[in-house]
Amino acid sequence: MKYFLFLFILMLSLACNNNPDANNLGLFDDMEMNESAVEAVMSSKQVLSVNSPVQQKLIKESYLRFETQDLDKTYAKIISVIKQNGGFIQDDNSNKSYNRISRYLTIRLPSNAFQKTIDSIGNYVEFFDTKRITSKDVTEEFIDIEARLKAKKTLEKRYLELLSKAKNVKEILDIERELSKIREEIEAKQGRLKYLNNKVSLSTINIEFYKLTAESGVTVSYGAKMWNAVKSGFNGISLFFLGILHIWPFIIIIILVFFFIKRWIRKKQKK
Repeated sequence: MKYFLFLFILMLSLACNNNPDANNLGLFDDMEMNESAVEAVMSSKQVLSVNSPVQQKLIKESYLRFETQDLDKTYAKIISVIKQNGGFIQDDNSNKSYNRISRYLTIRLPSNAFQKTIDSIGNYVEFFDTKRITSKDVTEEFIDIEARLKAKKTLEKRYLELLSKAKNVKEILDIERELSKIREEIEAKQGRLKYLNNKVSLSTINIEFYKLTAESGVTVSYGAKMWNAVKSGFNGISLFFLGILHIWPFIIIIILVFFFIKRWIRKKQKK
């Protein structure tokens, strides 16, 4: 009985002994865990760690359209307002049609000066044909991208740790392939986050202002019409003679042919 008990204890101690190769294999299996599960864990930690109110992220845009009597003066006033509020002109276009001259401006300025700038421009405008203000809340997208980005960076760090422990070429290539995918996703999310940050920090105001012109057809008197007709007749005669000069060889040939035919007919009648 004691002999069997001794064998059981010996086998149990051998089973509890850690194998280095087994440890490495377990680490590799752990690194290949489902990526979506890692992101879910990181997202949940991100949400749980935020106990204070989240700063709201808003993309603000506006479109203003109005008539003015002096384009240059209105433009100068708008430029003055923009400079006072730390903004700049991103795009500037002019257009002229039959009875209208228009100018289009795209303005970027700090979001905290957005409403103040619109109000300041409104002080110089009697009536807006169009005044549209939009505000898009991207707070949830911000939180989601930041959480996923954190998860991707954590996953990248773990793969780098595994890469330092790789023992053969196949493991190295497999890990580097996964790292490449993760880094592409990190760059894409960083790019989206940069775009949102730009849109949130700098608001956009599109302005169109125009001036109506009194262009119309010129009324011509009856006497002027008669004189134009006389001049047109002289021009027609001139063109006729110029045309004859261009074909004078053919006219001479036709005259000679007519002369010889008439002479031949007369001789035949005498016979």
